Amino acid sequence: MNAIDAKYTALGRARSFLGQLTTSEQDCPDRIGHYSHCQGGSIYWSPQTDACEVHGAIREKYADLGWERSFLGYPVTDESVTADGSGRYNRFQGGSIYWSPQTGAYEVRGAIREKYVALRGERSFPRHPVTEVMGTLGPARFS
Repeated sequence: MNAIDAKYTALGRARSFLGQLTTSEQDCPDRIGHYSHCQGGSIYWSPQTDACEVHGAIREKYADLGWERSFLGYPVTDESVTADGSGRYNRFQGGSIYWSPQTGAYEVRGAIREKYVALRGERSFPRHPVTEVMGTLGPARFS
């Protein structure tokens, strides 16, 4: 059993939130990792990461950004509940995607993500992200 099959089995296979598989295991376009899509999400694996699931609005944002070919790379966690219990997140090789019902899904990366985590993320005054990481007219970035 490969890592994607093992993850799918551990999550409960078709009885889980992922539902039925809609693809067999496929090579990712970057030719490094593999994925399987399901009715309710996807499972990704690469040699540098374990098999991790991505679903819901976070999966939609991941797809919009270009999946593993984006700056995010591969997921390194399953979707999890935020520490304050009011949202969800996935961590990726190059950043995170946070979601809450009030804000939707937004990516946070680089020094901005480091500061957000250092400030205790959604448990601190910034709460949940409300924008993507964006650039200014100069070299700065903000979220």
